[in-house]
Amino acid sequence: MSTHDFIAIGLGPYNLGLACLTAPIEELDGLFLESRPEFDWHPGMLLDFATLQTPFMADLVTLADPTSPFSFLSYLKESGRLYPFYIREMFYPVRSEYNEYCRWAAGKLDNIRFGQQVSLVEYDEADGLYTVTATTEGGTVRHRARHLVLGTGTPPHLPEACQELGGDLVHNSAYLANKAALQAKESITVVGSGQSAAEIYYDLLAETDVHGYRLNWVTRSPRFFPLEYTKLTLEMTSPEYVDYFHSLPEETRYRLEAEQKSLFKGIDADLINSIYDLLYQKSVKGPVPTRLFTNTALHSASWDESTGHYTLGLHHTEQQQDFGLSTAGLVLATGYKYRTPGFLTPVLDRIRRDGQGRFDVARNYSIDTTGRGIFLQNGGTHTHSITSPDLGMGPYRNSWIVRELTGREVYPIEKTIAFQEFGAPEGLVA
Repeated sequence: MSTHDFIAIGLGPYNLGLACLTAPIEELDGLFLESRPEFDWHPGMLLDFATLQTPFMADLVTLADPTSPFSFLSYLKESGRLYPFYIREMFYPVRSEYNEYCRWAAGKLDNIRFGQQVSLVEYDEADGLYTVTATTEGGTVRHRARHLVLGTGTPPHLPEACQELGGDLVHNSAYLANKAALQAKESITVVGSGQSAAEIYYDLLAETDVHGYRLNWVTRSPRFFPLEYTKLTLEMTSPEYVDYFHSLPEETRYRLEAEQKSLFKGIDADLINSIYDLLYQKSVKGPVPTRLFTNTALHSASWDESTGHYTLGLHHTEQQQDFGLSTAGLVLATGYKYRTPGFLTPVLDRIRRDGQGRFDVARNYSIDTTGRGIFLQNGGTHTHSITSPDLGMGPYRNSWIVRELTGREVYPIEKTIAFQEFGAPEGLVA
């Protein structure tokens, strides 16, 4: 059993970016393990019209190494699509094309092992090595490494009222696979307030007259919040803001984490306008069979197998009134929530926790007691703010991780890029 410098568990865009950035580093030997048989990024939401909410430069590598052969532009050139992309004159790639780009990059790497479901991680104090056990079609395999990088992502989250509810409810992560079955029902309700809810609502709204269903959208937000994307707001995805946010007291960071959701969970403004335009177009022929509920929280749900309907217990938060809604189809666009992988159980004593029981993620993205043994991709909005799930900050975080793994700054790490100051000026505090 050979020993690697690091093992990365999970292959989403962040660990795939790490694989691309470490590929040319000869002294660094990494292994990447993924349970799925191939790379596939949110396949349930690869709608034809959906684009990324970040520009094409927020690819796997460019913001760390603009010369990398793994860039999105390199993919377009190799696939003969560079000029069409240029003529299109849009910064935001189609989501399905971004997925194809990632698959293209993964296909160029020889240290990715698909079909390996990690079941256990152990640490040998004597050797100072982690042993990673994984199951494959051929049986159990074990790998050893000096460091780990966790990129298992955030699993789908269901509201407490809908856990073990029964029936055929659909989380947005599985929307496309269940779209046809949903559209065969007499009514569909989408619950959620973010981009995925808006995309699904728009997709279903377009075909209400084809299939004849009634369509509802329930959101607890007081309005359909657009994603904040002004340029000074975008400076909150800067090294300075990460430094500032990470240095704040824990209770302040948790308060800000709750308040900043619209900075990365809002709806694309163009999509909001497109939804309104579509509603208007359909209303020319008469009432549109749809209802949109804001300020409405889901607090209970039941499933009646005999009728094939859900009854949703809803609460209007401003009027403080309860009401019910019956629906045959239910789509929960309720996002994702990080959970500690079970395979970490044997090494939990080596992992730092904060006062809320979540990973205490250091500024260098480590979570272990040594400060450079286990690194975390994503899952750190409580320590690194909105930069944690931001695709454009993936290369920046990977530059830090590469520096920790090699002991040198292979990719220059920006220190100051913002025009604004996030904290009180030093030397001027009374």
